[in-house]
Formats: sequence, structure tokens, C-alpha cells
Amino acid sequence: MSARERVLSRVRAAVESRPATEHPGAFEGWRPDAAAGTPVDRLAVMLKAAGAEVVRETGLSDAAKWVRRFANGFDSVTLGVTVPPELRPTISTRGSHEAALGISMARGAIAETGSLLMDSRDGRRSQLLAPTHVVCVRAADVHATFREALLAVRDDLPSAIGLHSGPSKSADIAQTLVTGVHGPGRLIAVVIE
Repeated sequence: MSARERVLSRVRAAVESRPATEHPGAFEGWRPDAAAGTPVDRLAVMLKAAGAEVVRETGLSDAAKWVRRFANGFDSVTLGVTVPPELRPTISTRGSHEAALGISMARGAIAETGSLLMDSRDGRRSQLLAPTHVVCVRAADVHATFREALLAVRDDLPSAIGLHSGPSKSADIAQTLVTGVHGPGRLIAVVIE
């Protein structure tokens, strides 16, 4: 029996001997005060407070025009696999470790936390390695709460979900805030209404 199998057998034995408990139900802890407006309005407020930029476009066509104009300022792009053809700019495509711009399609968004719900199937490298990350999300997929967002995706869960709530930040060294340390230093959410 391998070390892995020994560990897993101990975990199985511990779980089997534990009495079953009921699910605790919906989270009812602290929540930020609900601001006036739609979930998209609240998402925009929270993302901006975290240092992200928010662009709101009416329809896929207008969003595609914005993406093409914005991408013209870059020499290369890396694209998430779930990005629809209309949102793919015509600039040079490079590997995620070389591209200056990453474009992804969010699975959804969470208004209460100002988070974009990122699916690992889109490609984690395109989401994390480019210095500038544009994330498109449909307004219909912006949920008021984290619970609602998880319920919306529960029937099609990927191996990992990322919550992107602004540009990468760290203040580990001398409590000096630095952006872009562990991911993109610039995050732009394009909400397609």
C-alpha cells in the first residue's frame, strides 16, 4: 500500500465513523450594506473601490467594438478559450507568458463582494499572467450575493473557480502596497448589458 493510499484510507475511516450532520443552510452572517441600484451598479462600485476599472456596454456588438479599440494599444493578446469570437481582437496572439493583454470571459460576477467569477476551463494563465486583464461578463450573470452565484453554476462546476476582485495587490514588504505582483496590475471589467 502506497503512502497516498494509507492517507486516503485513514481519511475514509474517519469520515465513515463521523455522525452525519444536516447542511447548515444559507449563510446569514455579516454582509455589506446593500447599496441602492442593481447588482451591476453594486458590482461596479465594489470593483472600482478595489482598484479595477468598469466599462458598461449595451450588447455584444458594442462590447466587441470597445474591446477592439482598447486592444489596439497592445502588441499582443492571450485569450481565454471561452471568449466568444466577436470579442476576440485581431491583434497578434501570443502565449500567456508573453502577451501584454489577456482577455477572458467571466462565468459570472458577485455584486456584494465586487468579484468576477472565473472558470478554470477558460485558462488560468490567460487570467493571471498578462499585465493587463480585460474580463467580459454578461449583466444577466451578475448575481447579488456569493450564494446566488454559486447556486447558478452548481450544475456545471469546473475543477477550480477564481474570484477576481481587482488588480493583484500585495503589501507584504514594509506594508507598501504594490500592484501586479501575483497577477495583472490592471483589471478592466466589461459588463455586457
